[in-house]
Amino acid sequence: MHFDLTQEQRRRSEDLRTAAEALGGEPRNGPSDHVDRSEWSRTAAAGFTGLCLPEEFGGGGLGALDTAQGLQDLSTGSGDTGLAFAVAAHLLAGAVPVRDFGGGELRTALLPGAVSGDLVLANAITEAQAGSDVGNLATTARRDADSYVLNGTKTFVSNAPLADVFVVYATTDPGGGPFATTAFAVPGDAPGVEVKAAHSKMGLHGCPASAVEFRDCRFPASLRIGAQGQGSAVFQHAMAWERACLPAIYLGAMEQQVRDAVSHARLRHQFGHRLADFQAVSHRVVDMHQRLEGARLLLQRACWLLDGDRGEAPSAVASAKLAVTEAAVANALDALHLRGAEGYLAGSAVERQLRDSVPGTLFSGTSEIQREVIARGLGL
Repeated sequence: MHFDLTQEQRRRSEDLRTAAEALGGEPRNGPSDHVDRSEWSRTAAAGFTGLCLPEEFGGGGLGALDTAQGLQDLSTGSGDTGLAFAVAAHLLAGAVPVRDFGGGELRTALLPGAVSGDLVLANAITEAQAGSDVGNLATTARRDADSYVLNGTKTFVSNAPLADVFVVYATTDPGGGPFATTAFAVPGDAPGVEVKAAHSKMGLHGCPASAVEFRDCRFPASLRIGAQGQGSAVFQHAMAWERACLPAIYLGAMEQQVRDAVSHARLRHQFGHRLADFQAVSHRVVDMHQRLEGARLLLQRACWLLDGDRGEAPSAVASAKLAVTEAAVANALDALHLRGAEGYLAGSAVERQLRDSVPGTLFSGTSEIQREVIARGLGL
């Protein structure tokens, strides 16, 4: 078992981080300050939108472990967690289902554009009454000759205002149990698709999200992802990749928080002593360090298991997602506490990192859902 990057992985990571730093841009502090197509194209040109997509379509051909490292490099180098989240949503919940379940024509039609940045993908599964309960989708798709007709409304669709293609999950057989759902790659310009106004969110401002309504939306059956009734399996596969890789966007922020906390505690004095001399401070910093290191190891192990297609991957992936996202919130709160009133100022790095960390315990399955997955893995 190895606990370090290979020389090749280290070189790739350095190159990606340098490319992310070159993207430039000011920190995003407004709810409407989203990534635009120009920024998306530059991010794609740097190699981020195709990290785990096949080399035959121009992608990086990377596994889960290296994809997670690449997403961390994007977040750390650019300083924009929202941009990294948008790329991860496009790549993991959007392109991975097409990569692994799409037919040859669909893969050829979508994956080159997903890599180049010409196509932005969005995952559309969540509904007003079906957040964690994705087995009860109200959105329906009816087969009509060589087409499907889609009706329903999805909400909290990351990338929706930018999206060219929606990976939509809909009920095709209401009585089908685990085979009731089917996945589709629906063009954003198909008749009957209406993208609503972008949500105003607490954080992750770089990634726009909105509701999307499908009204008698007709599209060719060739845009189905996998077989009819295979939607649940497609979704769970995509979620394994998303839960394992996406939380890596928080590791860089936690690294910076620990470095800043150590520097601040050594340099700032109160009552004639360095802050670091007070156990209440030094132990808090130690807790931040321990959360970071434990979360990092769990994420790397989950990705390693996913790359090896090992049976224990689902529980390990849930453990990693839970550990990283809850550590991100706890460390952001500790970082703010150590800075005092300065950390509470709007627009400060600490305040922005806290806002960006909060949704981590909600997306890709809430912390409660991850605990349920882990409990089942333990045989409870």
